[in-house]
Amino acid sequence: MKIDPARFRVEPGLKVRLKKWPTRVKALYGSKTEYEKALAKQIDDLSALQGRLYADNRYALLLIFQAMDAAGKDGVIKHVMSGVNPQGCQVFSFKHPSAMELDHDFLWRTTHALPERGRIGIFNRSYYEEVLIVRVSPEILSAQNLPRESPKGDDLWEQRYQSITGLERHLHRNGTRIIKFFLHLSKEEQRKRLLARIDDPEKQWKFAGADIEQRRHWNHYAKAYEDCIAATSTRHVPWYVVPADDKRNARLIVAQVIVQTLKRLHVDYPRSNARRRSELRALRKQLVR
Repeated sequence: MKIDPARFRVEPGLKVRLKKWPTRVKALYGSKTEYEKALAKQIDDLSALQGRLYADNRYALLLIFQAMDAAGKDGVIKHVMSGVNPQGCQVFSFKHPSAMELDHDFLWRTTHALPERGRIGIFNRSYYEEVLIVRVSPEILSAQNLPRESPKGDDLWEQRYQSITGLERHLHRNGTRIIKFFLHLSKEEQRKRLLARIDDPEKQWKFAGADIEQRRHWNHYAKAYEDCIAATSTRHVPWYVVPADDKRNARLIVAQVIVQTLKRLHVDYPRSNARRRSELRALRKQLVR
């Protein structure tokens, strides 16, 4: 199995039309067994790299997952990160903002959750909701009590794109590497998955009437994603549009992108100097005695 993450990366300045990006590609595995072996190898690589990231303590990794409902964000996070030491990983899911969060700027609540150096942070939805669901549902924007001089319409979203890319440049300069995944699901596959949730007693808790309401705005969400991804995919902080109709394929692609990104950091365990090795030999003698 060979995965080229560049196939799914959105280059800076590219005009994005999601209809031209596949929601399904040729399977990257021949059987379930092959898939499990391939994912296990990636998880082993990720686990080893995470240990080095933690020990090196110079960089942090932030993974951002955005998608339409039922695209499989939870499943990707669960399966790909299953081998990661929980001590070095944090997962945050951002729902409707609280009253306190609404009294701050739109980046405030996620800034508090950024990963420390040496750790992997995962945002299951993120500050990008502020240019996605807020754009599709203007009533949310009206609750944010923005200053009177705030821009309106398209100018507001352009301003927020600038704020987001400014924050991401700042984080990159200070050692936080950010990978942004859009799990690209077809409308028909979403319909099948929502029906499966209704029919499976163990998945019914995941389904809500709001899922149907949001589905009615499919085209509006697609437009919001297109504009957002095009405006905020940069050289150092790119978006990856991951075909998500095949859950196994999506997990393999996401895992490969993460592993490749960590390898480029060249993180490693701190090396001992001569003085430290001498101290360890003396301590070892004490333990042996």
